[in-house]
Amino acid sequence: MDSKARKIVLAVQRAEETEHLIYMQLSTITKDEKNAEILRKIGIQEKGHARFWENISGTEVKPDMWRVFRVVWMARILGLTFVLKLMEKREGTGSAVYEKLAEYFPESKRFAEEELVHEQKLLNMLDEESLQYVGSIVLGLNDALVELTGALAGFTLALSDNRIISLVGLVTGISAALSMAASDYLSSKAEGDTKARKSAIYTGVAYFITVILLILPFLLLNNQFVALGLTLSTAVIIIFLFNYYLSVAKDLNFKARFLEMSLISLGVAAFSFLVGYALKFLLGVEI
Repeated sequence: MDSKARKIVLAVQRAEETEHLIYMQLSTITKDEKNAEILRKIGIQEKGHARFWENISGTEVKPDMWRVFRVVWMARILGLTFVLKLMEKREGTGSAVYEKLAEYFPESKRFAEEELVHEQKLLNMLDEESLQYVGSIVLGLNDALVELTGALAGFTLALSDNRIISLVGLVTGISAALSMAASDYLSSKAEGDTKARKSAIYTGVAYFITVILLILPFLLLNNQFVALGLTLSTAVIIIFLFNYYLSVAKDLNFKARFLEMSLISLGVAAFSFLVGYALKFLLGVEI
């Protein structure tokens, strides 16, 4: 085995040891016993792969404990689905890598087939509550981003005091969050949805959190134009993070969704900014 092949083997061996620990620990934090059993079986299989490569390399390799810690905590915070999808997409010990290693070690073809089975099992097992309510979360986020960025942009020119802008923005945002949650509840209940209450909660909470994040710059800063700039930047960041999460967890087109939501939110903000200026001039309001 030449130095190039040995380097690849050691890297794959370490990745297999690491993923063995990741799958075993993920199996302990999932509440679904069927999913936990699948994760344990995959973890045991990864351990078998690691032992095979250890016999080839003749070297014991320690797992990447930082990666284990990072992935497990990501699963706790962002959900099992998101983390497993990331692991599926990442380059490393996946089927494509094993196909390349088959040039040196024919056994790699079997490992490649096993990795493909892993991916299929993972796709079939994913069923998290948070993803069942993605529609409600999108409704709350999108509505808050479009309505509140527009309202705050209009208030920035119509009103000169950040405290007043914050007050009006909070009243508008909180009222809209409650209204949106109530509308979602009544709509879902009318359609016979047995989970109407939980759907409404997801919608309202997503809206309320977005309201707080967008208004925060006006609460912390004195210059309303700087605050508006930070609010718009925050809106774009929220859109970026949410659509990245969604694109990974549900295999959606990230670029198209991100651009669409960004253009709508910023377009409404720009139009509202001009409306605020026009109304202030026409009505002769000075605050």
